Amino acid sequence: MTDPGRLNHRLVLEAPAETPDGAGGVARSYTSIASIWAEVTPLSAHGEVVAAGSGATRGYRILVRAGPDITTRHRLRDGVRIFRVVAVREADASRRFLAIEAEERVD
Repeated sequence: MTDPGRLNHRLVLEAPAETPDGAGGVARSYTSIASIWAEVTPLSAHGEVVAAGSGATRGYRILVRAGPDITTRHRLRDGVRIFRVVAVREADASRRFLAIEAEERVD
């Protein structure tokens, strides 16, 4: 059983919104759809080079109450920090909580 008192971070759940870019493609932005309480636990970090720039990706386990449908198309925001949803599963047999595997890119 998960202790709801450990959900001490207020995150914003964002969904993608795509609009035509006028050249046959789309421009993707994100729209806030809910504020949720979460427990954010760091798991790992590794460095990498992307587009000739160095940076790091940090892995997190984010625990939230079940409710909104969260998929890998969503992301979570904490101020300027953005967590990309990698996977979502039920955290326990009670189905009251979701465990989200997420990544944060740090340049």
